[in-house]
Amino acid sequence: MNIKKDIVLRLRLVFLLIIFFAVGIVWRIVQLQTIEGDKWRKEASKRYVRKRTIEAVRGNIYADDGSLLATSLPKYRLGFDPLVTLSDKNKQIFDDGIIPLCHKLADFYKDKDWKDYYAMITLARHDKISYIMLNDKLIDYQEMEQMKTWPIFEHGKYKGGVVFDKVNVRYNPFGKMGFRTIGYQKDKSKVGIENSFNAQLAGTPGKGVFEKIAGGSWRPIDGGEESIPIPGLDVYTTINVNIQDVAESSLLKALQKYGADKGCVVVMEVATGEIKAMTNLTKMKGGDSYAETYNHAVLGLSDPGSVFKLPSMVAMMEEGELTNEEMVKTGNGTMRIGDKILKDSKVGGYGTISAQSVFEHSSNVGTALLMLKYFGKGKYRKYYDKLHEFHLDEPLHFQLRPDARPVINRPKRGDVIALPWNSIGYGTLLTPLQMLAFYNAIANDGKWIQPIIVKHTKIADKIEDDYRVSQVVYDTPLCSPETLAKVRKMLEGVVERGTASNIRNDLYKIAGKTGTSQKLIDGQYRVGKYYTSFIGYFPAEAPKYSCVVMIDEPHGVKQEALFASDASAPVFKEIADKIYACDIQMHKLLAKNSNPAVKFTSHKQVAHSSDIKAICSEFGIEKVPANEGWTSIEENNGAIEFDEHKNPKNKVPDIRGMSLRDALYVLENKGFKVKYRGLGRVKSQSIPPGVVASKNRTIDLVLN
Repeated sequence: MNIKKDIVLRLRLVFLLIIFFAVGIVWRIVQLQTIEGDKWRKEASKRYVRKRTIEAVRGNIYADDGSLLATSLPKYRLGFDPLVTLSDKNKQIFDDGIIPLCHKLADFYKDKDWKDYYAMITLARHDKISYIMLNDKLIDYQEMEQMKTWPIFEHGKYKGGVVFDKVNVRYNPFGKMGFRTIGYQKDKSKVGIENSFNAQLAGTPGKGVFEKIAGGSWRPIDGGEESIPIPGLDVYTTINVNIQDVAESSLLKALQKYGADKGCVVVMEVATGEIKAMTNLTKMKGGDSYAETYNHAVLGLSDPGSVFKLPSMVAMMEEGELTNEEMVKTGNGTMRIGDKILKDSKVGGYGTISAQSVFEHSSNVGTALLMLKYFGKGKYRKYYDKLHEFHLDEPLHFQLRPDARPVINRPKRGDVIALPWNSIGYGTLLTPLQMLAFYNAIANDGKWIQPIIVKHTKIADKIEDDYRVSQVVYDTPLCSPETLAKVRKMLEGVVERGTASNIRNDLYKIAGKTGTSQKLIDGQYRVGKYYTSFIGYFPAEAPKYSCVVMIDEPHGVKQEALFASDASAPVFKEIADKIYACDIQMHKLLAKNSNPAVKFTSHKQVAHSSDIKAICSEFGIEKVPANEGWTSIEENNGAIEFDEHKNPKNKVPDIRGMSLRDALYVLENKGFKVKYRGLGRVKSQSIPPGVVASKNRTIDLVLN
């Protein structure tokens, strides 16, 4: 064989070897990916180590009295390491306990038969899988401690293979109360305080070494932490739990009664701007239930309606020296503005009335005529300048994000239509909270203060961020003291004699304004579709709280549309009554600022029927009470009249006309502490009858 043939032969052999090697590689790739792919993917998923982030414990959210509104609680998932039970020392533990353990698991979780758990564990043990999740359901600490006593698990992690994976879960102690305001996390998106203060609440994550387990989950390896997570800051809100509860229950009851689409309530402390309650309810589709799905108070831009007449009146008093006594000829209650007709709610109109009455009865025509007098003929810019000075065209920069921006468009030159319509609350867009901030300024001696819902953040007892320091407060009043006195008189007149006279009471004064505006739907205002609101403050003599109530599209028994006086104003009164009943400081404040004669007083007498019958028997009087229990006694044209005097359960009783002995018996049995002065029978009581009673409260009695 010559050298040439030898070289060619060797090359051919090398080439064939390369071909066979390449074919082998291709075949192995195909074999790994297709024939054995599932096997190796399963093996790869069994154990894989990686550095991962360790979530920090989220900070708590507190109410104004330190009550917990939201916190993070540890929960656990139950896992198992079958490999631990394969050793000779632990094999007997597994064999003796596996069947009783599976029965325990089936009885506890109630999701599958004990045989299914047995198959899951034994199969993982056979395949030498290092970790399986026995159940995804979260358990609490007490349940975890109970499981530690079960067969196999009682031997712990290193002999029994039990693994409890800790998970921090957000918990609201008061349930759904203030749900949208406090906030929550859903599908990785947060709302409310949980969202706006997420950076403070979240803390700083740590880092650790984790292993990948079956199912794509990860678990930490003991001793594998590289950095410890830093817990989040605690957030202290201004929310008062009791006021929040009152606001929610009162609004829900009204929405259900009137079949309204949605509503909101905000209660604010006048002097500080602190939000004490904020509730937003929306009617759910396909039923009569309501839930907090949208923050209408902060984001719900709408035509404010007649509540906007207050800034209009203030502007006219400041710029044109309008007085309460100025007379306005409203005629028959109709007025043409451009191609549209403006009407008053009263058929036939109010005739000639004072500016005070224009406001009290919410006369659209009267307000528009006054506006044209003081800001017509090219002076309209001054009106919008005033609205700017009142901060009504500026966003609140409220702590809950996002923050809606109000819309008040200045009319173009020659536009004589926009001014009167804007002055009565049409053609502008504001949120309930933005309007409340203006009314609160009137209650706060004209000083505008930015609403806040979070006071500060803390770590332990150390304040990190005090948001009251950065709170915007304008020292310059919105108007003069003279204007302030005039508009306060108007606001009190609305409740005393005007559109909200149905919420007047003799114990304390409410000042406020009703607002009923037609809704703008598809670019047109629709008759019968109303957005109702009432904004005011109380007690008017010494304002402590301001409040806005909004109810959208309320309907009466016969499905007729309701006005604000029927829907929103009564909710305001119910909230105010309950707050007043629980606020002893407000009672003391009123005692210094009010006429002591303004009390719940009575001249009738009340006694127990058994006592009355004994007296009647002694004097030979045949007429006696027909009822048992407490009876009221009144004189009617020389004759004695008896009537049953009710003592409702869980409510403050009417003890006017009782002797001190009887009054003490009734009140102390209801858990009240009693203070009294004077002699004789009870003439007045500091807490009005019918208010929901709470124990250990003090009630003051005046005897005469």
